[in-house]
Amino acid sequence: MSAGEPTVGGTDILVTGATGFVGTAVLRELVARGMGTRVRVLVRGLVPAWMTDAGVTTWRGDLTDAPSLAGLCAGITTLVHLASQVGGEPALCTAVNEDGTAKILAEARSAGTTGVLYLSTCAVYRDGVHRGAAEPGGGSGLVTEPASATSRSRLAGERLVLAAGGVVLRPHLVHGTGDRHVVPALARWVRAVPSWAAGGAACASLVAVADLAAAIAVLALTPRAERAGEVFHVADPRPVPVRQLITAMCGLLGMPLPVGDLPLDEHRARTRAAMPSLSDHQYSLLTQDHWYESSRIWKLTGVSPGPGFARRLEEAADWYRESLGIPEPVG
Repeated sequence: MSAGEPTVGGTDILVTGATGFVGTAVLRELVARGMGTRVRVLVRGLVPAWMTDAGVTTWRGDLTDAPSLAGLCAGITTLVHLASQVGGEPALCTAVNEDGTAKILAEARSAGTTGVLYLSTCAVYRDGVHRGAAEPGGGSGLVTEPASATSRSRLAGERLVLAAGGVVLRPHLVHGTGDRHVVPALARWVRAVPSWAAGGAACASLVAVADLAAAIAVLALTPRAERAGEVFHVADPRPVPVRQLITAMCGLLGMPLPVGDLPLDEHRARTRAAMPSLSDHQYSLLTQDHWYESSRIWKLTGVSPGPGFARRLEEAADWYRESLGIPEPVG
């Protein structure tokens, strides 16, 4: 299908970012759970054969190009907006995450699409120590004040979605097959500075991409008007100490554990010298508590938050070994 050629009767669900890390997992869940539900994806390039074999239809277009989106939402009941620009020039982040979101929301509004789900991030919060805070509202204490151009533009996209009556989902650290940020960054960090940072005592909220995708799919397949304008944290309710996270990663991937223990100021100085591209905000995510009350989403969807970090990490072992260039264990 090409831009400007809507189908009569249309499809039920439109997914952006469908070939990305989270999008691929969401598509698999929608195909598995949505018997009789038709799915359309907005793409710029080729899609895997398994998607077309499963009956997913494609629309060639770009969030930054309004004419390519004309008619995209015809027949769509729910928009699952997962596409985002992570990193790169601030202008590009704005063009995709804010202006692109505005463009696709305009298409959704014109087509009468009633449900909108938007994948954002807990990085929209002001940096600091976060311990078990619920979603903003009701005195949670969390303030939205992003540190990066990526997160500032995603927050701007959030506000557009909420104003349109959509639902915003905020995971923190997402891991699993396809992850190129969380576990790979940890591995590089441990290799560059092989010492514990203040004992590795900080705790973090994590969610496996499979569990995040299951929650998104259920919300997409069962849209409810009463959810309009809501924000949900999406994380395993059990925060994971960074020491436990690194220990599990090293054990699975055959990497040596950190030795010794450094106070944060000395550890930060060594990290800055070894990994100058790691921002203060990114460093704080690994050395200060960043975990969030996340029970509402699992209660609402009826989806299990999963068997825990260690089990999910093991399930993605082949991906991490291949992506990090670590050979398979012998025997």
